[in-house]
Amino acid sequence: MSLKQSIGSLLAVGLLLIVLLNCPPATCARLYGGVRDALSPLVAFLSDTCSSCWRASRGSRVLAADNSRMAVEISRLRTEVRQLKSLERENAELRHLLGVEARAGVRLIAAQVTTRAIGGWWQMARLDKGLSDGVAHDLPVISAEGLVGRIVDVSAYTADVLFLVDPSSKVSAKLSRMDAFGIVRGQGVSLLGDPLCRMDFIIKDAAILPGDEVVSSGLGGVYPAGLVIGYVEKVYLDRSGLYQYADIVPAVDLRSLGFVFIILSERPAGPGKAAPAREEQERKRL
Repeated sequence: MSLKQSIGSLLAVGLLLIVLLNCPPATCARLYGGVRDALSPLVAFLSDTCSSCWRASRGSRVLAADNSRMAVEISRLRTEVRQLKSLERENAELRHLLGVEARAGVRLIAAQVTTRAIGGWWQMARLDKGLSDGVAHDLPVISAEGLVGRIVDVSAYTADVLFLVDPSSKVSAKLSRMDAFGIVRGQGVSLLGDPLCRMDFIIKDAAILPGDEVVSSGLGGVYPAGLVIGYVEKVYLDRSGLYQYADIVPAVDLRSLGFVFIILSERPAGPGKAAPAREEQERKRL
């Protein structure tokens, strides 16, 4: 816009103001009314728009606060569900072990796994029970699933359990489905990190099947009879052809042990409970 046009516009506005200020009141009133009527829809629209924006902004803040509260509540409920599931599993284990205690005539004490050596994760764990709780060397350690190992070191308030997969571990065992005995030895872990055991000296005529349950025989004086050790995975005939051996998958998941049970004592057998001749032979082999 040129300077002349700007000056002309200012003069026109000035003349309009002079006319409005000097016109009769009745005429001014009609002019003001016309302007007000003309601008009324625009004012109403702007008012509604502002109100809508304010309500939307307030609603967004309320919705955000509600969402935040709901997120916190969902997180709390999920935590409670996890805790309840954990308690349910622990209760199931306790019920199972109480049954084991009643059937086997043993006395159990619960112990929590406190530490595991990084270099010997599969070999040993430390428990929070010791001499002050009645724990001693060579006591068996179990979980709800089966045999874990035995106590190899104990202090006043702690004890170390050697897992059954350790190469120095051996357990007199038998196949639950038949009268076939053997020795279960630890084999450490596979290249994939799976714990392994092996059952040696099984009679060659035993019809062993994958999945057969292996339990402690009760011979050897350390482990009571009937503790689940694991399950047969593969069966082989020894090169001598005199006996069979089998790969055993441990029943206990040693990767996720949280707490275990130490067998403190076993009730003595009643009169006339002497082991049969076959079991006496197995005892001598150990």
